[in-house]
Amino acid sequence: MPDAAEWWVYLGAALLIAFAPGPGILYVLARSIRGGSREGVRSAFGNSLGATLHVLAAAVGLSAVLMASAVAFTVLKLVGAAYLIYLGVRALWELRGGSGGQLRDAPRQRGSAVLQGFVSEVFNPKTAMFFLAFLPQFVHPDRGSTTLVFVVLGFIFVLFTLTADLSVVAFAGPLSTRLARNPRWWRRQQVASGTTLIGLGGALAVSQN
Repeated sequence: MPDAAEWWVYLGAALLIAFAPGPGILYVLARSIRGGSREGVRSAFGNSLGATLHVLAAAVGLSAVLMASAVAFTVLKLVGAAYLIYLGVRALWELRGGSGGQLRDAPRQRGSAVLQGFVSEVFNPKTAMFFLAFLPQFVHPDRGSTTLVFVVLGFIFVLFTLTADLSVVAFAGPLSTRLARNPRWWRRQQVASGTTLIGLGGALAVSQN
């Protein structure tokens, strides 16, 4: 386990990184504005489940194998980028379906936001790379099980990111409710949501390894 000084360094750095604007927070923001607080919360938990999978994979060494292969990294990155772009295009396509109120009722299938948040996070190779680059600095093989320490540190970071995502939902969810009362504003926020997701996918696709 890290010593006392390392714990303070880790907790401070993890908190700052978790609350810094990034793809995860922007994704939850887009989904919250589009579908309200419930969809935002589900997206946040979906992101956390995907990040948890990365923690477990990194702890047992699967992520290390992935990061060692440029081909595997590129394939995973492109799949994740394509999925985010698909979500954005679908959000824009729904504008053709009718009025704002009708559109808001369409994407309410249970579990959808959780699954989409999970998949988009799982197919984000930068999350795996982050855990491999950041967490090992606080893991000392001579002080005990490295797998256990890796999992504990990883789960703490996931908890921080979930808190950051839910803070975004608290702001964006009520805003979505107000916008929904005005079809014109609803269409504008739907466009903003879709273009944000497409932009995230495009940024991920062109990012350097």
